[in-house]
Amino acid sequence: MLPAMNTTGRPTPAGPHRRYNPLLDEWVLVSPHRLARPWQGQVEAAHPPGLPAHDPDCYLCPRNRRAGGEHNPDYRDTFVFDNDFPALLPPVSGADGGPDDLLHAEPQSGICRVVCFSPRHDLTLARMDMPGIRKVIEAWTAEVERFGRRGDIGYVQVFENKGTAMGCSNPHPHGQIWGSAAVPHLPARKMAMQRRYFERHGRDLLGDYLLRELAAGERVVCRNEAWVVVVPFWAVWPFETMVVPVRAVDSLPALTSDEREGLADILRRLTVRYDNLFACSFPYSMGWHGRPTDGQSYPGCRLHAVYFPPLLRSADVRKFLVGYEMTAEPQRDLTAESAAERLRAQSETHYLIQLSHHRPE
Repeated sequence: MLPAMNTTGRPTPAGPHRRYNPLLDEWVLVSPHRLARPWQGQVEAAHPPGLPAHDPDCYLCPRNRRAGGEHNPDYRDTFVFDNDFPALLPPVSGADGGPDDLLHAEPQSGICRVVCFSPRHDLTLARMDMPGIRKVIEAWTAEVERFGRRGDIGYVQVFENKGTAMGCSNPHPHGQIWGSAAVPHLPARKMAMQRRYFERHGRDLLGDYLLRELAAGERVVCRNEAWVVVVPFWAVWPFETMVVPVRAVDSLPALTSDEREGLADILRRLTVRYDNLFACSFPYSMGWHGRPTDGQSYPGCRLHAVYFPPLLRSADVRKFLVGYEMTAEPQRDLTAESAAERLRAQSETHYLIQLSHHRPE
């Protein structure tokens, strides 16, 4: 196994060091020795056990009334609808007030949609079967295609917030899709960095990075023929991962049927590992980054998903991005290599299934 290498080609230091993120052109401070410090801070509440398959008070369950007053249909798999409280609205006329180097604002219009992954209130992606997860992927893909055909949407952000630790107010399995007129800041930076790499090397950044990770192996969590899950060398969150396609593909709609099937497999395997790590419904924020829908050329763009889980030491101790992270640069305690090793070691059978098999008759 090759040692982890930094941007100069030398082995990664064992003590405090910085790692460069070529996708965002930023650094992260890594301080492995800090894991030994005592914790007397906030303790997270446990995920509510024994959720019902249908909650009559849940505004996302089939047949129930939503917070905005509409009634959900009696849906049987995925269900997509316009967000009742959207962050983006259709465009309205009006100028932005003209250029100003210090106080500049511009309109941002768009549409927000909600994707219910399953009619079952008590499931998550980690506990859904392959056909169910494949339907979620097809729903994501159909929405990206639909937004892209509109002509007034420049970028489509598919994401999921799971768990109260990541601000999710409803445990029903769901995610969101926001289509905005302008390309948001973080995807725009990734597009710019991938373009710059492609212009310099004639190859895509994530393709070259993936080759390095597969050669080293120590940050690879799991893989199949079409997808690889790695803890990025530059990860900020403790058990952050990135899901990268083996083939150079730039968007969800560009995936073949086999690649979509492979994606269902890899998402199930990753999310089960997350749940098994601390024997809990593991919280995270997940998002897809792919080619914008503004009709521009984006050479070197490769589709990928990022998972940002907050848990650090256990099911009730999370990582906070405060202080140094907010005033200087991101910092992490657990190395990417250690995080990947711990995730690799997890079973791909969900811990709740394992528990049910060990219960006495």
